[in-house]
Amino acid sequence: MFVFDIIGTIAFAVAGALTAIQKKLDIFGIFILALTTALGGGVMRDVIISNTPPMAFRNYEFVAISMISAIFVMFVSKSIGRFNMTIQVCDAIGLGAFTVGGASMAIDFGLNNLLAVTFLAVLTGVGGGVIRDIFVKEIPGVFCKEIYAVAALVGSMCFYFIYPYFSVQTAMYACFIVTTFLRLIAMKYDIHLPVL
Repeated sequence: MFVFDIIGTIAFAVAGALTAIQKKLDIFGIFILALTTALGGGVMRDVIISNTPPMAFRNYEFVAISMISAIFVMFVSKSIGRFNMTIQVCDAIGLGAFTVGGASMAIDFGLNNLLAVTFLAVLTGVGGGVIRDIFVKEIPGVFCKEIYAVAALVGSMCFYFIYPYFSVQTAMYACFIVTTFLRLIAMKYDIHLPVL
């Protein structure tokens, strides 16, 4: 689980920092967007399940990882030619990793029904990105991008149906692969839910 948390934190912090640079925010703004993107979903999840204070406030390594990721992005941003694609790939990896985190946290807290597992997984996966988009005055991508929250939903359902029959680790890997794969495929082929 710790590995997935690190992967998700780095990926979302990079996505947040790149968004901040793209929107021409100052250095403080870059750090804030990196932190909120990386930690926002987990903080909301922890508050809902009364896992307080949230893990992000207890385990300083995640804050440190987010800050280091933001600093790294500041130094290499000029050499990253395709911001949008880099942001979206990092976002897809973070979505997969944090969906796993939310699903497994639900099981750890005894919330082992389908609604709790999928809700906490999707919230953990998309929460930070929603906060990031609101901060930069954009409609949150989860409401209008290619398949996004649905990818987290399908991945968390895979987790829920796999973990009783196989190991939790197998369920975690399946959730990560399915969520990330669906998101990347939706991006590549521009697959959207219907818009009325």
